[in-house]
Amino acid sequence: MKINILTLFPEYFKAFITQSIIAKAIKLGHLEINIINFRDYSKEKNQKVDDTVYGGGDGMLLQVEPIDLALQTVPDSYKILVSPQGQTFNQNKAHELAKLNEITLICGHYEGFDERVLNFVDEELSVGDYILTGGEIPAMAISEAVARLVPGVLKKGSHQNESFEGDGLLDYPQYTRPAEYKGLKVPEVLLGGNHALINEWRKENAYLKTLKNRKDIIERKKHEN
Repeated sequence: MKINILTLFPEYFKAFITQSIIAKAIKLGHLEINIINFRDYSKEKNQKVDDTVYGGGDGMLLQVEPIDLALQTVPDSYKILVSPQGQTFNQNKAHELAKLNEITLICGHYEGFDERVLNFVDEELSVGDYILTGGEIPAMAISEAVARLVPGVLKKGSHQNESFEGDGLLDYPQYTRPAEYKGLKVPEVLLGGNHALINEWRKENAYLKTLKNRKDIIERKKHEN
């Protein structure tokens, strides 16, 4: 899979593409990440890519032309504008995107984008209801969530019991050695080796954890049923 990232700050991604799972996936040939500085496609003096807002308002807005010109270099990709105004990115969307051969993520900055940019993209995605200075961190989050699902990146089946996978609940509580620490004990059922009881305990506690931390998921599942 190929992921193109349009950004004004390519240096943000140096560690991202040279560390951990992403670096391994690139090395093994399962993933390609192409960083594009769309400032290089500005036709204005000093490679300017932003300007004041028509009608007045605070901040500077990213211009449509340099983004359009940069997108023309990746014509076969599925193009995504990373923006607080987009639909919320989730694990289901990660699965959808992981099935594609090539995607492009466009990182915003300053006050946002000229609305006409939407005419040159396929989708607008947000990583949550909060505001960041730019789209680089959300682009990394989306890239990693998608890359983990590309065949060969992780050991087969290793992501299937994680949060939001399978039944859509949060992951069940997990423990490792020691069996007791400062009076805090690992649940006895996990030490007994009875896998039927362990699976039952995990299902129950995944539900309880989801009910405690993300009641909205439980309510949504009720409506789906």
